[in-house]
Amino acid sequence: MNHFEQNKIKVGISSCLIGFKVRFDGGHKRSGYCEKVLSSFFDFQPICPEMGIGLGTPRKTIRLVRSADEVIKVVASDGSFDVTDKLRDFAQQTSADLNHISGYIFCAKSPSCGMERVTVYKEGGNQGARDGIGLYAQQIMQDHPLLPVEEDGRLNDTKLRENFITRVLAFHKWQSLMADGVSKHALTTFHAEHKYLLMAHDPNTYKSLGPLLGQNELALEQTAEQYIKGFMAALKHIPTRKGHTNTLQHLQGYFKKQLNSQQRVDLAEQIDKYRQGLLPLMAPITLIKHYLTQYPDDYLSQQVYLNPHPEELKLRYEH
Repeated sequence: MNHFEQNKIKVGISSCLIGFKVRFDGGHKRSGYCEKVLSSFFDFQPICPEMGIGLGTPRKTIRLVRSADEVIKVVASDGSFDVTDKLRDFAQQTSADLNHISGYIFCAKSPSCGMERVTVYKEGGNQGARDGIGLYAQQIMQDHPLLPVEEDGRLNDTKLRENFITRVLAFHKWQSLMADGVSKHALTTFHAEHKYLLMAHDPNTYKSLGPLLGQNELALEQTAEQYIKGFMAALKHIPTRKGHTNTLQHLQGYFKKQLNSQQRVDLAEQIDKYRQGLLPLMAPITLIKHYLTQYPDDYLSQQVYLNPHPEELKLRYEH
């Protein structure tokens, strides 16, 4: 059992995605990736808000409806009942008890759980626009703006998948740091360990966060609050090939005195082939990690960029 498995991270999830038969038709919407892969590393907390407010299963379908005065309600598709207030109350009560989770996976398109592009119907008709957010998901995201969230379908995209898992693990590390008590040393250590991860995701934010930690004008708690806002916003950016290449070249610089001429050529070629799209990201990173075992460097060994998530997930082999 590896480090990630020993320390399973608590993540919220729509119950139907891990096989609970809670959907309107008595079925589920099982995500094989969540159930068979991520469950080895995440301790899922399943929640179904529609069951939570007592709708039961099977049940009539519900939908988002926009009234003439632009108020969005959650009602039965046949208009026979309105569960807006019940759902909002459930969302508020549940949200207040979710400070311990480090991420959330929502069920796409759901009027309760969809995080984006949920159909909102015009009142009294069947025409709608896909510009809504599930009422429950909206409350969770509003109350926990730093919380990494994703939808089941979007996890099929390898870049979105890696980005979400990277954010969950980084946020969990931050939560652990806060639980132990914030200190200047803890903040600077966290920033140092995530230097190259930040550089790959958003170099401009990386450049601004260092000086933030160096100032003495704000109270420590305020500094920490501003830092993590910038940090999590930066990680939302999907790293580009250019961003990774720049980061890899910075890492390459640490070995210029230790490597012989052939080793330097090999590493430079691996990075350039990645830049051209001829090799996956894992190739130059594996070589850097190999050189790190030959020429140990404490600072580089602590870099989250080199090991941001479990190797078993194979998240860097496809790009």
